[in-house]
Amino acid sequence: MSSTPNSSTPPRPVSTRVSAELPRTLTNRAMAAFSRWRYGAVLDPLVAVGHHGKVTRTYALTELGVGGWKALDPGLKSLAVMAVSVQIGCTWCVDFGYFEAQHDHVDPAKLHDVPAWRSSERFTGLERDVLALAEAATATPPTVDDALAARLTEALGAEAFTELVAIVAVENLRSRINAAMGLTAQGFSDRCEVPMSGPLAQVGEA
Repeated sequence: MSSTPNSSTPPRPVSTRVSAELPRTLTNRAMAAFSRWRYGAVLDPLVAVGHHGKVTRTYALTELGVGGWKALDPGLKSLAVMAVSVQIGCTWCVDFGYFEAQHDHVDPAKLHDVPAWRSSERFTGLERDVLALAEAATATPPTVDDALAARLTEALGAEAFTELVAIVAVENLRSRINAAMGLTAQGFSDRCEVPMSGPLAQVGEA
């Protein structure tokens, strides 16, 4: 699976509630260049937040720090991130998260079943607890209970549990900014070996 788009893919308009023209600041130029190198395209969230220099720098530093978190199993992290994206209805996050998860060798069948994880038979007990926490922490107000937190802390350890809670909060930040900015799927999942399908592909539809 390639991390870059096919060269024949035509340019697509950026769906954002602010100008789709990225201001030509030094920070934006550097981040756009990195984005093209890493993903083959400028990520739409960069275009959306790139109109505010301090927000852009804070966002970039946050993501740089998050990239160094390694205590939590990547598969569990991907499921938690996807659960938040689905619950909020951020189609950009679902699209990009699916693409990223397959690079981490996460079972795409499990990703497909995230919207219906309670009735799916694909998930282990630990994975169900991770998905439950992601949903409970995303609810307003949060509804994480002591029993769920205790089970996860015992199963994962305090460090990985802390990372799980934190990545759920970070994905809430991403998904809520992207959804409020009007971002939609950028086509990253189209580059995956296994197509996105089922309820996951329908997230955000009216």
